[in-house]
Amino acid sequence: MKRISVLTLVMLCMTLLGQSQTTEEFKPGGKPFMTIFSNYHTKVSDGNSASAFELTRLYLGYDYKFSKNFSAKATIDIGDPGVGGLQMTAYVKNAFATYKLDKLSVNFGLISTTQFKVQEDAWGYRYLAKSFQDEYKFNASADLGISVAYKFSDFVSADVIVANGEGYKKLQADSVVRTGFGVTVSPVEKLTGRVYYDFSSKEQTLSSLATFVGYAGDKFSVGAEYNQQFNNGFKENHDLNGASVYATVTASKKVKVFGRYDNLSSNKLTGETEKWNLSKNGELFIAGVEYAPVKGVKVAPNFQGWSPAAGSQDFTSTFILNCEFKF
Repeated sequence: MKRISVLTLVMLCMTLLGQSQTTEEFKPGGKPFMTIFSNYHTKVSDGNSASAFELTRLYLGYDYKFSKNFSAKATIDIGDPGVGGLQMTAYVKNAFATYKLDKLSVNFGLISTTQFKVQEDAWGYRYLAKSFQDEYKFNASADLGISVAYKFSDFVSADVIVANGEGYKKLQADSVVRTGFGVTVSPVEKLTGRVYYDFSSKEQTLSSLATFVGYAGDKFSVGAEYNQQFNNGFKENHDLNGASVYATVTASKKVKVFGRYDNLSSNKLTGETEKWNLSKNGELFIAGVEYAPVKGVKVAPNFQGWSPAAGSQDFTSTFILNCEFKF
């Protein structure tokens, strides 16, 4: 209750501040939005198969602009808790205010994090699979905090974020924060590079280093990222690393062909014969076609294969029809 009251007070203050700076030429206004992720899939492993319909995500929200400089956004995330049950779970994913002035942008409240936002946009198919760092839990996609971004030129921009560090599903109040710094460069048109580093300290210091390079052309796009996390879960020497490569070919205005490859690994602890995260290490393969018949609707038949690093685990094949609906 206390956390909700603090967020409400923050949003109210930003609202009043935004209204006080509204000019006669600007007309305040907002709009609701809704996004739905659903699928039908058949999973095959060790000769056994299982099929099911799923509603994996439902985002409900509202965007409002108080002035040319001030705006606010709130989003409810209703999704599958991922524990095999049928009950959906609802969270407040975003509830933040934004201030923009020329090349400066500031977000405050329950904000989207910046660690893998560029990579997620480059991947482009969130409705069928999360981007690498989100999928393997290097960081949460939203958190309570503040982020500041500044575009120095068309060539380079930088951003800083200070967040709670627990993610939007665990808004616990303590003295531990997660601080991150990112630099994005565009040396030539359509080519983007990014380096990001963050850290958070308890008994051990958890830190992450993410690098990305991508090209986004009219007919073809490709991206590659390499990610490292040290002292995962604040456990000494429990490190993760991995790469993700993805590409899209635009066949027509309504059809795209895409593919992706992930490789997640971890280190061996002193005295151990196997890597500490062996049961979750492995390779992911994705290939499919996206069809967008009308604005706001996307359908993507695709194949997703998981090859576990542990020899005792079987390869899992999943044939999926993913759908996204935006209103």
